[in-house]
Amino acid sequence: MLTGLRFAMIPLLVLLLMKEQTTQISFLAWLVFTIAALTDWLDGYLARKFKQETVFGKLMDPLADKLLVTAALLMLIPLGRIPAWVCLIIISREIFITGLRGLAASTGTVVAAGNLGKIKSNFQYYGVAFLLFPLNLLPILYQYECGMILIYISVVLSLWSAFNYTYKLRKIFFETV
Repeated sequence: MLTGLRFAMIPLLVLLLMKEQTTQISFLAWLVFTIAALTDWLDGYLARKFKQETVFGKLMDPLADKLLVTAALLMLIPLGRIPAWVCLIIISREIFITGLRGLAASTGTVVAAGNLGKIKSNFQYYGVAFLLFPLNLLPILYQYECGMILIYISVVLSLWSAFNYTYKLRKIFFETV
């Protein structure tokens, strides 16, 4: 249910970021993004606590995360808060990993998110949250710079985890069918 809620919040976030960015609209966009990101943590926590991890959750939870972050990143480009090339690297990695997961699934292997991917996602969540928060409400002088530092760290982690996934799944690619 929480994964579904995250999917449902994405269009609301996009609509808010399409509007003129007043302090109120920016705050609402930040709030929607933050609540959606928190559902990711809560979803994982509850699944582990009650031992309710499902194949659906292992596949759809990472997809919901990817779509949430992708939507936010794309909407930050026209606002001048993030360079397009950064988004391209992050989104390309996500598409690549989704393809790897699909290939693995075609062989009956379900690939859950690894720890490196989870760390990368946290850097992305925090970075995007900094970039979304209305500048005039935060007493930090270099808010966007902090957000971009977190995003740049996530870019490095994105590339590192892509290589890691590729290495771990290399046997699937070269097996004879």
